[in-house]
Order: sequence, then structure tokens, then C-alpha cells
Amino acid sequence: MMDEAKTSRTEIAPPTPGGSAAAEAAERPPTIPADEMARLTDEIVAALKTIYDPEIPADLYELGLIYKVDMDDNRMVTIDMTLTSPNCPSAAELPGQVENAVAGVSGVREAKVNIVWDPPWDPSRMSDEARTELNMW
Repeated sequence: MMDEAKTSRTEIAPPTPGGSAAAEAAERPPTIPADEMARLTDEIVAALKTIYDPEIPADLYELGLIYKVDMDDNRMVTIDMTLTSPNCPSAAELPGQVENAVAGVSGVREAKVNIVWDPPWDPSRMSDEARTELNMW
């Protein structure tokens, strides 16, 4: 487990309600320069947008399956994500694809995915881009 006193985290994806990690990270000065963090953020989001649910023609990021992305001072990225259902046939492949895509971003040391079920995913979590792509207006 990471030592919170020595680790600043930067949230990249929108946090789930009630999270305090971003507030704690805001109290400590970041060790990753702001311009480097902006580049990493853009590239991590771009990497996440390359992973598609094989049954839905939209990427995981726009579907709202990525709940939180944290990066510590050692450039270890932790991703909390969910699946459309606990019985998702791609449950074995998608977390590994996400880890590989994010770990492939220049400057990321390692990536780890945690599958979470709370809150459960529902279509309201999708972005406007995903809704448009899936004709769900």
C-alpha cells in the first residue's frame, strides 16, 4: 500500500462522488511538473479511448466505464473501472487491455486496474459523444 504522506496523487478522470484523494493531493506540492502532468493526462485519456467494448461500438472512456485514474509521484497509475455488467463476456480481457494501453504511455512506470462495482454502471454515465455514436438520444 502506498504511504499517503509521501505520495501525491493526481486524478485524471472524473472522481466518483465522496472521494477525498484529490483534496489530499491538492494539499501537497506535485513532484511531476504541471506541463508534464498535462501531457501525461492527455496521453492517458487518448490511450483509454483506444479500448473498445467488443459488443458496443464505443470506447470505454466515453462509455463511462473508467471511474478514476490516479498517478503517484513514482508515475504508477491506478485505474478504477467497471464493466457494463458483472457477467460481461469481456471481463477477462478488458482490464489487461486498459493496463497495457496506459502502461504504454511514455512516462508511465506501471499501470494497475481495479474492477469496481460501486456505483454500478448505467447508461447515464455515457458521454454525449458515446450517446451520439450509439444513437441513444
